[in-house]
Amino acid sequence: MRVTISDIQGFKERGEKFAALTAYDYVTAKLVDAAGIPIVLVGDSLGMVVLGYENTIPVRLDDVIYHTRAVVRGSSRALVVADMPFMTYQKSPEQALENAGRCIQEGGAQAVKLEGGIRVAGTIERLVASGIPVMAHIGLTPQSVHQLGGFKVQGKTSEAARRLVEDAIAVEEAGAFSVVLETVPADLARLITKGLAIPTIGIGAGADCDGEIQVVSDILGWFTDFLPKHTRRYANLAEAAGEAISSYAEDVKSRRFPTAENSYSIDDAIVSEIEDLLKKRR
Repeated sequence: MRVTISDIQGFKERGEKFAALTAYDYVTAKLVDAAGIPIVLVGDSLGMVVLGYENTIPVRLDDVIYHTRAVVRGSSRALVVADMPFMTYQKSPEQALENAGRCIQEGGAQAVKLEGGIRVAGTIERLVASGIPVMAHIGLTPQSVHQLGGFKVQGKTSEAARRLVEDAIAVEEAGAFSVVLETVPADLARLITKGLAIPTIGIGAGADCDGEIQVVSDILGWFTDFLPKHTRRYANLAEAAGEAISSYAEDVKSRRFPTAENSYSIDDAIVSEIEDLLKKRR
């Protein structure tokens, strides 16, 4: 049975910190799910770590739905949240409802995530009223990277901090079941977490959020273009994979692979028959 939004709320009520991770494919989803991670986000970060874009903006709804299907197939316990890409919900609540519905119906997600605070509160309310659980996302919102002037810490001034608090309250009142706080000062995240009834999920937001989310490719050392300050590398899979690929290529070149152990056989009589047949062609 999958984790529910009520289970996530229960973590906060019990003071139980929880981890969340992104995943974009069947194999990774199986590993994350087996580790007992309660929330798996099919993030639009797939645009950067899977598709090679400079940022998340080029990601399409069909991309997210495609990857969500794979993650749902690879998991049986985690709550799967589909990230709604740029311009799939900003136009109107009706546009958001149609596209969020596709994430649930076609992708198989159990919830969606969208970026923004006060400006999307009406949209969150519309989705929740229609039975679609919503994870909110405030602070550094990558889909607004051009407006923000880059990937910068948010909420550092008095005015900016107040706006973030207002955003947090707005999404809670609109019915979001949780809110991601990305790249905000730790003390501000702590105060927001204390002030909200819904769980906060930090990424670059200090140690006091109710939960923590990271990009799986970052913690595994699979994506090596850069390492964000807010993450920790728990493995170096890119290096291990590079060594394995080089070893494979060298074994093929030197005829050490494949061996009889990696090959299939047929009856000797058939071998002789085929040899005779090929001799006749010469």
